[in-house]
Amino acid sequence: MEDILRQALVVLRATWKHRRLGMLVAWVVGAIAAGVILRIPDRYEASARIFVDTQSILKPLMSGLAIQPNVEQQVMMLSRTLISRPNVEKLIRMADVDLNTKGKTQQEALIEGLMKTLKIQSIGRDNLYTLSYQDTDPAKAQRVVQALVSIFVESSLGDKRLDSDSARKFIDEQIHNYEKKLQEAENRLKDFKLRNVELQVGDGKTSADRLSEISMVLNSSRLALREAENSRDAMRRQIVGEEPVLLPESPGADSGISLPEIDGRIDTQKRNLDTLMQRYTDQHPDVVGTRRLIKDLEEQKRQELVARKKFAAANPGSSVSNNPVYQQLKIALAESEANVASLRARVSEYESRYKRITDILRTQPQLEAEFTQLNRDYDINKKNYEQLVSRRESAELTGDLDAAGSVADFRLIDPPRASSTPAAPNRLILLPAGLLLALAAGLFTAFAASQIRPVFFEGKSLRDVTGLPLLGTVSLIPNESRRLKERASLRRFLIATAGLVVAYGAGIAALTFFTQRAA
Repeated sequence: MEDILRQALVVLRATWKHRRLGMLVAWVVGAIAAGVILRIPDRYEASARIFVDTQSILKPLMSGLAIQPNVEQQVMMLSRTLISRPNVEKLIRMADVDLNTKGKTQQEALIEGLMKTLKIQSIGRDNLYTLSYQDTDPAKAQRVVQALVSIFVESSLGDKRLDSDSARKFIDEQIHNYEKKLQEAENRLKDFKLRNVELQVGDGKTSADRLSEISMVLNSSRLALREAENSRDAMRRQIVGEEPVLLPESPGADSGISLPEIDGRIDTQKRNLDTLMQRYTDQHPDVVGTRRLIKDLEEQKRQELVARKKFAAANPGSSVSNNPVYQQLKIALAESEANVASLRARVSEYESRYKRITDILRTQPQLEAEFTQLNRDYDINKKNYEQLVSRRESAELTGDLDAAGSVADFRLIDPPRASSTPAAPNRLILLPAGLLLALAAGLFTAFAASQIRPVFFEGKSLRDVTGLPLLGTVSLIPNESRRLKERASLRRFLIATAGLVVAYGAGIAALTFFTQRAA
């Protein structure tokens, strides 16, 4: 610690030795600093305040129908990114700032300067923004701030519309793609259903249920076929194996023989008679005529049967084939043959169905897996398509809502206005800083001079630096004249220092007076 103090004292004594040079440098630097500070041109600040109202009545009304972005965050991000090169170039054209610029170099310098000096500040959490700019010309500063306010409002609205248009364009492209996917999935599903019609069952029935039903119907058809075949064989044995005989003649034997032509006419007239009897009496001419006609037809039938009997008696060989009973047996046999053929066709059809469904049941797990995959792809594409359509409607509502301009309302609280007094430079701060700079420059000069031309004030320092043995030191005993000379030198140093401080103080006082008077 003692060594440090000793070294510090040595440095101070060495610096003090060159105090005149340091004071001269301090006066020179102080004068230069004061001149530079006084010659800095005045800069006037123009500012404007904008309030962004994001609390719109449409916001709760359109909740769930339109996409509502975080408007506050968007405005905050816009305020941070507003000062960009394209916007500054647009601002220069709007405010006519580039009238005196010549060449690309000056244009670039102007753009860089504006990007550094333009300021957008958010005041608290109330969506209140201050736009400011400083320039030597108050009118120019005001024009720049006015153009910046216009760009701020237009950029927010333009970005919203651009975002909405881009979103709708992207959604339309995706909807078109999903329409193609849906059509392809529907075509694949249609082709699968056409290839596998047997799988399409209704009423909640499965293929196993259908197989059970077809099995029951097949068994029933086979039983009906055996019954029909047995009935046919019995008729065939009756016709082929047994000799049909004619019925004995008796008074009522003719009534059992059928003549289709005459019997049909008799039945028709009897029905007609029943109808007439419901409307007229027995003495009515229509009733009497109908009864007479029925009687004539029965007489005609009886004569026909008598003629046939005579013919059968005259031709015994043809009696069997002309026997009405035999003919009816042959007709019944033909009907039975037709019924057997029909039942055989039905049994064959149900057997083929049974076989087809059995084959389907063997491959049904694979077909069901394929059908499930097709349905899953179709359902996913359909769900995405419906969601995209819903999002497109929301995007259109959002675009209409943004076009209405009611989501965020930009209100100009304070219009652009330039201050009457200079906002910069602040000479009341720069002048004391210049004084401190001058004193620091003088102190540094004295210290540098002491290091360039070192002086040893004690033997120990000389011995440490040279590394040689020190035999002794010779001290100077100051006399009265030397003391007076040193005191005069100290007074001059203090007067010079006080003069520098007083000069700067007078400048600060004068500047304060004129500033208050101008205000």
